[in-house]
Amino acid sequence: MAMLAPISIDPRGCGEAYNRPSQDPDRTPRHAIGEVAAASGLSAHTLRWYERIGLLEPVDRSYSGQRRYSDADLSRLAFLGRLRLTGMPVADMLRYVELVRAGDHTYDDRRELLVEHRAEVRQRLADLHATLAVLDYKIDLYSRLPDAGEQKESA
Repeated sequence: MAMLAPISIDPRGCGEAYNRPSQDPDRTPRHAIGEVAAASGLSAHTLRWYERIGLLEPVDRSYSGQRRYSDADLSRLAFLGRLRLTGMPVADMLRYVELVRAGDHTYDDRRELLVEHRAEVRQRLADLHATLAVLDYKIDLYSRLPDAGEQKESA
């Protein structure tokens, strides 16, 4: 009787797949919604909402109906998370995803959307740096006052 060779796969853990997306992510559904919520910091409700509004493709289901996310889903979530951290509105994120779905001929439109958003992010960074300079100035000023650093005891 011939023996079958074992299938050699190296499934990545949910956290690893989310935090280190690969160039060509695996599309095998394997991660439960709770794992994805923990890895991404998004609630299960938000993950279902992302799917409902179209930021994520419809997620595969297990035989019992539970959502199963692939590494490819996690890769998209990681990118969307980065966009959210930059303050990109959900409407612009949706526009970007729609352009991706439309195909390669939308590269210029995608690039333009990201270039415009980058300009907004750079402006916010400049504003934050200016605000940080004011805070640093005030902290330095208060540090040089005669009673700076002294703590008064209360009776």
